[in-house]
Amino acid sequence: MHNVRLVTDNLWWVGANEHRLHLFENIHPIPRGVSYNSYLLLDKKTVLFDTVDWAGARQFLENVEYVLGGRPLDYLVINHLEPDHASSIDEILVRHPETVVISNEKAFMLMHQFGFHIDGEGRTYEVAEGDTFSFGDHTVTFVAAPMVHWPEAMVTLDLTNGVLFSADAFGSFGALNGKLFADEVDFDKDWLDDARRYLTNIVGKYGPHIQLLLGKASTVLDKIKIVCPLHGPVWRDDLLYFIGKYDKWSRYEPEEKGVLIIYASMYGNTEAAAMGLAQKLSERGMNNYTVYDVSNTHVSYLISDTFKYSHVVLASVTYNLGIYPLIHNYLIDMKALNLQKRTFAVVENGSWAPKSGDLIEEFLNNELKEMTVLSGRVTINSSVNESSDRELDELAESLIESLAEE
Repeated sequence: MHNVRLVTDNLWWVGANEHRLHLFENIHPIPRGVSYNSYLLLDKKTVLFDTVDWAGARQFLENVEYVLGGRPLDYLVINHLEPDHASSIDEILVRHPETVVISNEKAFMLMHQFGFHIDGEGRTYEVAEGDTFSFGDHTVTFVAAPMVHWPEAMVTLDLTNGVLFSADAFGSFGALNGKLFADEVDFDKDWLDDARRYLTNIVGKYGPHIQLLLGKASTVLDKIKIVCPLHGPVWRDDLLYFIGKYDKWSRYEPEEKGVLIIYASMYGNTEAAAMGLAQKLSERGMNNYTVYDVSNTHVSYLISDTFKYSHVVLASVTYNLGIYPLIHNYLIDMKALNLQKRTFAVVENGSWAPKSGDLIEEFLNNELKEMTVLSGRVTINSSVNESSDRELDELAESLIESLAEE
């Protein structure tokens, strides 16, 4: 059974939705699934923009044949070679030996590395940034997007109808479930967290490269009418809203003034301190905060909310005279993803030799960029007492003052 959707004049979504996969890239939880987007244009020539992961190939192939309606597939444009988009290339070429593959030099190199059977006279057509190609009524141009988030990535702009095939840019976790367009849902409620978690964890390291792509897009912004990413909903309305989110995230600027509290607690005492701090913030009228237990929260959610909030409180027990391992892993992920420009506060706990505070502050100051660590670290010896409770009061005041200053 086919599952297709018309995007705009003769352009069809022919992708697939994945609900059975639990981990994206075998690391990031996707409880709402994920979509693999592919698009098929019916012009004087037919052209398919990207393919899908092998897990969605059966649905994808049925969709392609239904929309083609017996016509040959003249061209296949590949914007990105990561297997969640490119795995079905060979299957398309087996079914359509007439198809010419259009992509760039690095992409063709990767196709050979993955073992795709693209060799043969007239089977490939290499393009570079600024080149144009006509399929009849529709003319497209190609824009390099290196390291967003692989080196061969490019985006394709249809100069005729203003559709931007944006590869991994402007994508999101989450299956589409029949609602293709962002304006068909409450995006902030239903999609924003997944979009942020996708960008920050998958492409977050490459903020400068995203900025470079946004700079290129700004020169043709008046021509872009629809954004068709390779994951998540299609944008045809309020494009500047989502582009603005990408701009902020890729500059590593906080999305909101607020506090993210992440705690590591073995027996509940550090948890009590974290919850106490949250209550003290609430009592002072600051309710834009989120609290996570690092031991039962996947790090991708922590990274996403670290991109979201301006302030982060790390409350960690001392473990083997070091930082609690899952807090340490979170810090390492933060470094790997190039996160910067946040304000931190530290709460440490240790029954006989509290060390986590010193080590966390050393990591923040020496391993990360443009991080501010508030003075007034709270030290707990085993459990919160009157003295450490007063320190938590002072920390709550310090956080509110810092929030007001920004």
